[in-house]
Amino acid sequence: MPGTTTTEAESIEPQSLKKLSIKSLKRALDLFSPVHSQFPPPDPEAKKIRLSHKMKVAFGGVEPVTVSQPPRQPDRSNEHTGTSSALALPGPKGSKSTGKGVTENALVVGPTLQPKGLNSIGTSGKSTTIIPASVSSYERNFSTSALMERIPSRWPRPEWHAPWKNYRVIQGHLGWVRSVAFDPSNEWFCTGSADRTIKIWDVATGVLKLTLTGHIEQVRGLAVSNRHTYMFSAGDDKQVKCWDLEQNKVIRSYHGHLSGVYCLALHPTLDVLLTGGRDSVCRVWDIRTKMQIFALTGHDNTVCSVFTRPTDPQVVTGSHDTTIKFWDLRYGKTMTTLTHHKKSVRAMTLHPKENAFASASADNTKKFSLPKGEFCHNMLSQQKTIINAMAVNEDGVMVTGGDNGSIWFWDWKSGHSFQQSETIVQPGSLESEAGIYAACYDQTGSRLVTCEADKTIKMWKEDENATPETHPVNFKPPKEIRRF
Repeated sequence: MPGTTTTEAESIEPQSLKKLSIKSLKRALDLFSPVHSQFPPPDPEAKKIRLSHKMKVAFGGVEPVTVSQPPRQPDRSNEHTGTSSALALPGPKGSKSTGKGVTENALVVGPTLQPKGLNSIGTSGKSTTIIPASVSSYERNFSTSALMERIPSRWPRPEWHAPWKNYRVIQGHLGWVRSVAFDPSNEWFCTGSADRTIKIWDVATGVLKLTLTGHIEQVRGLAVSNRHTYMFSAGDDKQVKCWDLEQNKVIRSYHGHLSGVYCLALHPTLDVLLTGGRDSVCRVWDIRTKMQIFALTGHDNTVCSVFTRPTDPQVVTGSHDTTIKFWDLRYGKTMTTLTHHKKSVRAMTLHPKENAFASASADNTKKFSLPKGEFCHNMLSQQKTIINAMAVNEDGVMVTGGDNGSIWFWDWKSGHSFQQSETIVQPGSLESEAGIYAACYDQTGSRLVTCEADKTIKMWKEDENATPETHPVNFKPPKEIRRF
């Protein structure tokens, strides 16, 4: 403007809204919080003021109406604002009461809007009809919810678990590492790879003990028997092999699959082997005679995950057709089909103690109870990737590994994800090779092994220095859980 002098404004460093709000929050905490990381104790005076304010807001428009007066007819011009059942509260002490138990000075609490066409007020034909004192109170929608006690969430609080860290990276395979299994003695574990070999590693040192060759395609499934000195492997070459670990050679092969074999499981109490593959069939083999006992047919697409248990349902399979099936091992028939998932069920894990299992798909990770397969709940967050591997230990720590290299740790009971980390590809690998194909805990549940697309095997353990103070549980109970 003419006649005024302009001074150059001082330059102010621009800051993001997030940074400013965090600063403001920190200042507020410094001012008002007596002890950091703890909520201040409730102030009874403040609670009294808050409650009286709520009462004033909720019941400000309440006026006493004497019952002996004839009922007032509402103005027909305001028919569109009818009332629903008004809440009548008893009058103050000393107010007279009629023979029918209705106080003379009844309080009428804010009527709510009523749908058009319902113009009746109270109970017609009775002298105890309660009518709002003025039409203006029709237009005011008061609520008693302000006075209701808030009930805390019934969702179980997650237990505190220490975060897991990667402490060893093992190199040795020349292709993607696709499968892993632990020895029952917990001294060694074996891995199967796309380089067509099976390697056996020492758990304590991570040193290679043995390399087994025999498959002509990638090895997709491994299992070590706790009843015999046998190890079983399955691969894309349609072959299922039984290895004698005393002679370190193949002693049996199980022929019957029409395409690649993607998953493998050993029955805990019977000499039975289960394999699932691209031919949409889960096959049940007698370990000793090499005979196929059953071909469990019913899936419409690849059977990519299977686990077994000693009691019914003894066999549970997950498939690319998005279903999970429970099988009756006596008759080779389907017992139940679960259709909760919308995408391929590539991974499942049975809890070692509870009668429950979890299944993972690209849409959600879900928990089911056994033996009936009742849906419990979804995990509270979505990994939003294809999940190839999952495992759970006795402490209730579940891990899921994704195609994009994300590895999430979950609290089993509550479904809360307490750690979300990304695997780091080894030098020389592409970033797209950050994928996890298999995961398995050792027999104690204190060590985790993941098999990855960058041709490495990574070993994880809990951080010993972590405490609930250094790594607090950041948990918010869900307001509404999607049932499916």
